[in-house]
Formats: sequence, C-alpha cells, structure tokens
Amino acid sequence: MKGTVVIVFESLTLLVRFLLELAMLGALGYWGFKTGDSALATWALGLGAPLAAAVVWGMFIAPKSTFEVPAPVWIGLQVVLFGAAAVALATVAPDQLAAIFLAVVVLDGAAMAVVGV
Repeated sequence: MKGTVVIVFESLTLLVRFLLELAMLGALGYWGFKTGDSALATWALGLGAPLAAAVVWGMFIAPKSTFEVPAPVWIGLQVVLFGAAAVALATVAPDQLAAIFLAVVVLDGAAMAVVGV
C-alpha cells in the first residue's frame, strides 16, 4: 500500500507534467504567431504547431492514447515535442526561459521515473 507522501509526490509530478504539456503547446503557439511572415503563415503556424503537437500527444503519449507504443518510442516522442517547444522558445523569447523549461521537463521526468508513473 502506498504511503501518503508517495501519493502526494505522484500527484505533484503529474500536475507538473500537465502544466508542462500546456506550456509546450503555448510555446509552440507563441512561436508560430511570432514567426509567420504573412497573416496566413502566422495563423497557420500559431494554430497548426500546437495542434500537431496535441494530436501526436493524444495519439501516442497520453495515458488514454489511441496507439500503444514501446517505451523508447514513447520517450523519444516526448523528447521531440518538448525539445521543439524549447527550441521555439529560444527563438522568440530569452534563452533562459527555454533552459528553465527544459530543466523542469527533465527534473519532472526523473521524478516520474523514480515514482514509477
């Protein structure tokens, strides 16, 4: 039986992961709206980049994903999506913001691995 501390730690890591997922989508959207060189490109990138990431997340990574993939693929997809968000942040925001984002992603991933969620 799990202790209260473990349950709280699991819940905290899952909450942080959810917030990181939202931050990833926000970063990709912000990048898209700042990057496009025309109104059409701005809207396509600003809405399309987070939409594409959300579709991949929902199909392969989410707890109730459409397709079950092997653990290395599951981890690799997260690295690609969170990495893309960090690169997007680094291109349109201070580099420190991207570094902090990546550090929190890595720390939360390590915490999730320790807890087993």
